Amino acid sequence: MAVEITWWGHATCTVEDSDVRVLTDPLFARRLAHLRRRRGALPPPGAWRADVALVSHLHADHLHLPSLARLAPGTRLLVPRGAPRAVPGLRRLRHLRLSEMEPGDETSVGAVRVRAVPAHHDGRRLPVGRHRSPALGYVVEGRARTYFAGDTGLFEDMAAEVGPVDVALLPVGGWGPYLGEGHLDAGRAAEALARLAPHSAVPVHYGTYWPIGMDAVRPHEFHAPGEEFVRFAAQRAPHVSVYRLAHGESVRPEVSR
Repeated sequence: MAVEITWWGHATCTVEDSDVRVLTDPLFARRLAHLRRRRGALPPPGAWRADVALVSHLHADHLHLPSLARLAPGTRLLVPRGAPRAVPGLRRLRHLRLSEMEPGDETSVGAVRVRAVPAHHDGRRLPVGRHRSPALGYVVEGRARTYFAGDTGLFEDMAAEVGPVDVALLPVGGWGPYLGEGHLDAGRAAEALARLAPHSAVPVHYGTYWPIGMDAVRPHEFHAPGEEFVRFAAQRAPHVSVYRLAHGESVRPEVSR
């Protein structure tokens, strides 16, 4: 088995490669501020198990302190450089082995290498954060090369910065009726797919959380991004195998090596 991907909802995935479990942007909450989980059961305790957890940026739906607190003692935690200054609660997670990353940094976890790459996204801890940290994506390289984009918009050097990858985990939506700058919708995610040219892709960051009391406001933006991405990807990047997963579903995607 080269790699197995499990999507738990929003941007939270488990990537299993070379007997290493990599967890992305852990979010295990039924409710977060004005957001509630509308689809998919909460990830079971087995989803909390990881050798390393990756945090892409400081927004609370990606750096969620109560979810990080559930990780087992000794778990590696990679965060953007400057995150402990911007989010002091990280310093209380003394049971985790925290490392700060910026684009170009690499680290080894067992038999895999994790490389931080740029993302085009606001790196502040909103809404009042004044300290900035770089928003990141990560490339996990073991038997396969898996790109976790975090939150990002399209940017000119995306393919060059990310490099060759076998599997791309791409955000295709959000948690509200409108996407701001620095995000990919289904169409822009398909354009990113065409630029990156991986062998396989999994759409994430959609169809999980929605603002309380706004169920009837542009519900299409909650329900449709995954299916739209499949359709747009078939047009823009027909050579890529796209796997649209249900919450908690796993796939062993095809890779090119």
